[in-house]
Amino acid sequence: MNRISTPQVATEALSDRERAVAERFAAGLTYREIGEALFIAPSTVRTHLATIYGKLGVRNKIELAASVAQMVAGKTATEAVAPLRDAEPASPTLAVFPIESLNPEERWHRFADGLSSDICVDLARFADLPVIAFHTMKLLGNRPETFEDHVQAVGATYAITGQLRADDRRVRLTIQLSDTRTGMTLWSERYERTMEDVLTLQDSLTESVINVLAGCFGTLAAIGRKASRQKPPGSLQAYDYFLLGVEQHNRFSPDGNAAAMQLLTRSIELDPTRARAWTELAYAHSIQAANGFGDDLDEAFRNWRRAVDEAVRLDPTDPAGHTCLGDLKACLGDLAGAAEAHARAFEFGRNNADTLALLAGAKALIVGDPADGIPFIERALSLNPLGPPWYHGMFARVLFVVGRYRECLSALERSSQESPNTLMFQAMSHAHLGEMEEAAEVVSRLRTQFPSFTVEGFIAGYPISNPPALSAVREGARLARLGLPGPASTA
Repeated sequence: MNRISTPQVATEALSDRERAVAERFAAGLTYREIGEALFIAPSTVRTHLATIYGKLGVRNKIELAASVAQMVAGKTATEAVAPLRDAEPASPTLAVFPIESLNPEERWHRFADGLSSDICVDLARFADLPVIAFHTMKLLGNRPETFEDHVQAVGATYAITGQLRADDRRVRLTIQLSDTRTGMTLWSERYERTMEDVLTLQDSLTESVINVLAGCFGTLAAIGRKASRQKPPGSLQAYDYFLLGVEQHNRFSPDGNAAAMQLLTRSIELDPTRARAWTELAYAHSIQAANGFGDDLDEAFRNWRRAVDEAVRLDPTDPAGHTCLGDLKACLGDLAGAAEAHARAFEFGRNNADTLALLAGAKALIVGDPADGIPFIERALSLNPLGPPWYHGMFARVLFVVGRYRECLSALERSSQESPNTLMFQAMSHAHLGEMEEAAEVVSRLRTQFPSFTVEGFIAGYPISNPPALSAVREGARLARLGLPGPASTA
């Protein structure tokens, strides 16, 4: 039985405000754009849409567009919906259902609701895709009979559900991510914690879930990239270009970085309000600056500045934006400004693995106590054990500066093998250990594969402004003969 309302019923069912929201959402406007047009908050737009879906009996944005088309043109449900059934939504959306407490005590029901709300809020900050407001999902309840009747009612692509079992000694959280269109489970995990302070316990579980799901190489991004790669080029949306751009950017190679700039620029052209796309583009320009991938360092700084300023303007609470801004300020000689920006990044992302990994590298090379970078990167790897290769590259930088060269080499083996600075740190670590033959081999590869890369260029473009780091790098480069033409000495 078709669930789309007839034009007459739909017209009578919606208030004037609901109809205005429905028409704009069906036309492709974002929550923010609708809110600005109607002078209401984006969260109010979400609430209206939840009501609209229920009144019209539609399951997703595609069917809403069909119902609106009926209202406008008087077409039948079959005529309106049929050609749209296989259309692709502009951007995936995530719904977090309230976690179900299997313990009858009221305190555990309250704990489950608080945990659900924290997961929802943090995913909205770090997952790079829209998350339906938790109060909307709370109205739907935590035991949907079917995805069709509940999750798709608010147009979600993915749904998170969970169950909590608890007693006075232990808490067990089982959580899963599902595709609402197929009902298939995409990811699931079970977390167990000993009983402790309730708020600490809630924070611990939230951090574990968020850092596996969100982040540049989290489960959600990995699923999105896989779907994006399977699409024909002509059907890619802003979110697809963003995910593919991040993937290329994280190769840290010349061609990967160039591809990242093109993909991220295209994403921004289609959706200039995505702050994280601007941040990733800024980082791509920073990689160009540090690794000698371009001919004009000043131009790279200017492009970096434009992108990161826009990122921070669009989202003043994004920790990645502040970390990137701090790195740039150090490049421009403003070390106090760099420290301030990094402090802001930590304020907004103290429990975000990506942020902690970036700040570990910053403490080692830019400003701060390099030894403080070790607990930062260790916590990042604890929060996200499946972290991307660049986590290990950051760890290697910290280890190098504090003189743990053998461990640095082990970390570099797990870092990006396409990056020239990986080879630089390998050569310098071997040289510090007195392994000159190994150092010479790495230096030869570096000069062959990346002829435009220089240590001084990396110092200026990363930047390396922390005195202990600057001393360690320059001594390592001297030992490995990285600053001189010709092969490194094996003496």
